[in-house]
Amino acid sequence: MISQLKAGAVLSFIALVLNSVVSLLYTPVMLQTLGQAEYGLFVLGTSTIGYIGILNFGLGNAVIRYIAKYKVMNDDDGESRLYGMFTIMYAILGLLAFVVGMVITFSADSLFGGSLSPAELDKIQTLMFITVLNLTLSIALGVFSFIILAHEKFIFQKFIVIIGAVSSPLISWPFLLKGYDSVAIITITTLVNMAVIACNIYFCFKVIKIKISFKRMEISLIKEVLFFSSFLFINLIVEKIYWSTDQIILGVFTGTVAVSIYALGASFSGYFAGFSQAICNVFLARVSGMVARNARDEELSNLFIKIGRIQFIVLSFALSGFVVFGYEFIDLWIGKEYEASYVIAILIAVPLIISLMQEMGNIILQAKNIQKFKTFVYLGVAIFNVVLSLLLVGRWGALGCAIATAVAFLVNLLIMNIYYWKKIHLDVPKFWLEILKMSFPFVATLTIGLYINDMLPMGSWSLFFLKISVFSMMFLTLMWFAGMNTYEKQLTRSLLNRFLPQSHNFRAGSHKNGQQSHKF
Repeated sequence: MISQLKAGAVLSFIALVLNSVVSLLYTPVMLQTLGQAEYGLFVLGTSTIGYIGILNFGLGNAVIRYIAKYKVMNDDDGESRLYGMFTIMYAILGLLAFVVGMVITFSADSLFGGSLSPAELDKIQTLMFITVLNLTLSIALGVFSFIILAHEKFIFQKFIVIIGAVSSPLISWPFLLKGYDSVAIITITTLVNMAVIACNIYFCFKVIKIKISFKRMEISLIKEVLFFSSFLFINLIVEKIYWSTDQIILGVFTGTVAVSIYALGASFSGYFAGFSQAICNVFLARVSGMVARNARDEELSNLFIKIGRIQFIVLSFALSGFVVFGYEFIDLWIGKEYEASYVIAILIAVPLIISLMQEMGNIILQAKNIQKFKTFVYLGVAIFNVVLSLLLVGRWGALGCAIATAVAFLVNLLIMNIYYWKKIHLDVPKFWLEILKMSFPFVATLTIGLYINDMLPMGSWSLFFLKISVFSMMFLTLMWFAGMNTYEKQLTRSLLNRFLPQSHNFRAGSHKNGQQSHKF
């Protein structure tokens, strides 16, 4: 099981890296072939219909939590009835998603008639209709991917995610080069998603060999699951408010060009969030088991700090690199007309990354089924975010929406830190003390990087990658000697030895250094 956890985490990062690389190569092609206006139309249409994605009701984490609970109790019959109950619930939600999605699709004229042309309105309705079909299938049959996670089969699950994430852009790429539009792109995405769903279903029945029973469904259990998921459902609404509402506001009040610029800036924050969630998602089943065994608060607090330190290493590396080189990268990548996306990305990413370092706190809340307070705080702050965006969009456009989102993240961070500390007894002061002790490499590399990069010329990919390489070596060296503790160094060595057998000498040669660092 430990190998599944480690391999799942590593494959999550591989998926993120591959997806990021393909996206970075693929996005300029989309922008050049579709144009700024149609790319914004594509984002606007998929973002609008993306709201029906919340109709999965947050059941995914409930599937993981309750299956993990029944596995601890060795209740095979109860497990089979759980599969049946969740299958029915997902099917009903999929049907609901289709109905709601079609209502939204036929309301496109009312939503965007003031800012889009008749031709754009026709195309956005087509995009929205295909997206409805895609999300309906994803919701109705989504239970199988979470069953795989509940059984901690991370290797297959992450592998299929990699295939699905990479296949869609690679298949779409030649179609874009031949002049196909955004409708073809969303159609290909839907077909790839259907193939991924089929693979998940096959794995559940043929490999895990699940047995689904629709007998003796307990009303009390259904109520308990719905109560647990209701807070996750509100969290999904909040996430959509944060990541999609600004784009819809811009689409209504300013047009598709502003949507395009904002979407690109916000997409960088999506990469950062992906790295954080890749670490935490593989721990939900494990934390649920700890809670079922009545693990002490100290054990959960130590896990909270341990994972937070690892997240800080990864996220501070990504953030410092983007702050130093992000402006130059966007200029080289897609051109000067998108330079405003850099400022938007920084505004959103900085407070977001601080929150992401504590993502394990959210996992612990879900495992304990006490996420009620967090849910309503997030909802209240999200509504505040929308109101502030509406107030600022008229004056500052996309930048105003980014400022509103940044303020909302900071408010969330302050409130939840107090809650983690006072109510669920996570050692938040110790958490921040640990982060402070290992922050020197981040601050030093960021400062030196900004100073040196400001003196060097811009405009060449070869020079850009050279600067990135030197920056990375400086950060990693400083983090190794001045930031990492013994556990983190041993984890790094084990990953290198797993994927780079020739690194045996590194392990042996670094053993002394690892012993000198403080114990966690």
